[in-house]
Amino acid sequence: MRFAHVVPPGSDAPRLVLVDGDETVFVDELFDGAPRALEQLIDGGDELLERVRASAASGVRHPLEGQRYASAVLSPPVILAIGLNYAAHSSELGLKTDSTPTVFVLWPNSLAGHDDTTIWPRSLSESVDYEAELGVIIGTPAKDVAPEAALDHVWGYTVVNDITARDIQYSEAQWSRCKSFDGFTPTGPFVVTADEVPDPQALHIWTVLDGRTMQDATTAQMVRPVSTLISHLSKSATLLPGTLISTGSPGGAGYSRDPQVFLRDRSTVTVGIDGIGSLTTHCRILD
Repeated sequence: MRFAHVVPPGSDAPRLVLVDGDETVFVDELFDGAPRALEQLIDGGDELLERVRASAASGVRHPLEGQRYASAVLSPPVILAIGLNYAAHSSELGLKTDSTPTVFVLWPNSLAGHDDTTIWPRSLSESVDYEAELGVIIGTPAKDVAPEAALDHVWGYTVVNDITARDIQYSEAQWSRCKSFDGFTPTGPFVVTADEVPDPQALHIWTVLDGRTMQDATTAQMVRPVSTLISHLSKSATLLPGTLISTGSPGGAGYSRDPQVFLRDRSTVTVGIDGIGSLTTHCRILD
């Protein structure tokens, strides 16, 4: 199944919809107590998911076209990001892939939806880059799990653009701030349940910036697969339901190009993963 958060006309509050082809069904209209947000659906476990699936068959349909999207996740317990998880990306940034994953936290204010406009002041950075990433959403608590069992804890997958201010990234010892400006973590537009993605290491991942293809790779090129990342993270802390893990970006970043290519005022960048969705962000830089 495929879900999204949309904001109906005349409202500021996102609502969860089930996406069926080119139509949507508002989940909170299906039955009394039905979830309004993805996190509530995840907390309800398999029983609630199956009830939503069964009820949706008779739900009122609305066209998908023209919907205004919110972030695919609204209030995750934490957003964990993995750096240097594709060898080509590590090399182009002049950074070394360590013997263990590089892990940092993204701030919740950075979340944004598909087709949103991300705005930042020129005085903060003129070296803002894109990074297409596979987002993994945890469904059941994961503590000290083996890689072989790790994917059993995945609820679904989404698309993430890990937007990064490169000048700040290289001037500070940690990476959270440079990637956590308001709107620097667009997600979505959809969350696809795990049963729809039998192998998260067999997905085409790509970026198009102002009509030009910048990243074109496969998740098979990850240094550490999703199962290994979940296992590693779960050894030190319980991964709670709703946790979003952004799993790293392939080669093709604008920072490494000659000449360098960064997000400009009025740029449009789309990152996508075949079978999950394509996520567009519009950029404005304030003088």
